[in-house]
Amino acid sequence: MAMPSGDEVFWIVPRGPRAPGRARALLRAQFTEWAVGADPTGTAELLLSELVTNAVRHARAPHGRDIGVRLARYDGLLRVEVSDAGPAPVLVVREAGEGDERGRGLAIVAALAVRWGQCPRPGGVGKAVWAEVGG
Repeated sequence: MAMPSGDEVFWIVPRGPRAPGRARALLRAQFTEWAVGADPTGTAELLLSELVTNAVRHARAPHGRDIGVRLARYDGLLRVEVSDAGPAPVLVVREAGEGDERGRGLAIVAALAVRWGQCPRPGGVGKAVWAEVGG
């Protein structure tokens, strides 16, 4: 899927508790530049936040390895993608209990994304998890 220049951006975000907020700020700035509407921006921001949070909490990446954040637009879709150097386990959408404070991230992604998934990271180390919304 070829993308015209300017329809794809990539950043490295330091892995840590501030990573989701930093990724959201980058998305908002980029989507403002691309003139993306408020509804798709809000949905994409939530999806990106969930994916970055999962990378911070669960990636088991080697110490010092940061998180990649990629945004792209093509064919009427907006893609948010998060890559890390951790292993690529099978992603499972689980049903969180009423009192659970965690465990809803992938269920939110599955509910809001047009499609989503995981693929090997270019270079063979780690994985990328992505989600797409209508733009």
